[in-house]
Amino acid sequence: MTRVGVIDFETTGLSPTMGDRATEIAIVVLEDGRPVDRFQSLMNAGVRIPAFIEQYTGISNDMIRTAPPAAEVMSQAARFVQGMPLVAHNASFDQRFWAAELGRLGPDSGADHAFACTMLLSRRLYPEAGSYRLQSLAAFHALPPAGRAHRAMADAEVAAALLSRIQQDIRRQYQVDAAPHALLVKLQRTQRKALPKAIEAFFASLN
Repeated sequence: MTRVGVIDFETTGLSPTMGDRATEIAIVVLEDGRPVDRFQSLMNAGVRIPAFIEQYTGISNDMIRTAPPAAEVMSQAARFVQGMPLVAHNASFDQRFWAAELGRLGPDSGADHAFACTMLLSRRLYPEAGSYRLQSLAAFHALPPAGRAHRAMADAEVAAALLSRIQQDIRRQYQVDAAPHALLVKLQRTQRKALPKAIEAFFASLN
């Protein structure tokens, strides 16, 4: 069974193109829907954390001051998930920081991972959820809490549990044996009413 890495970043702001940098990364590795490995580290990118971000994440400038350099942490993270497809909640955010931070290490740093997004998938699978924030979906599915929200490992754990639920629901609702990463990437770009045909076409293409 292919392992999947569920990733979460905490950062100094919303966009690396505006000079924002990562302050923490966590990755939960799932195999058959179960966590089998984890990676987590604060990182020092040499950028000051704004006061409102300190309050939001609980990550302070004092904590970052003694953290390992961002380049060192990202090199370790890239090795940790080498060859794995990645998943995140609101993946466009995490994918931007993944690419930006690894891009600083050079062109062969492994920044080109495919990402699936539990937020986009939830929008298609759970129209009755109301809110698609990670904590709202966790409450909707009665997923167990994993610690303080907006810390990377706690959010990665919840996103991993949400991913497992999504894959379980796809298998049950559409009567298929698996919901692999490649299918998730396809479905997150598919309109809800077209999901059955998209799933049928995906598995037909494997034969």
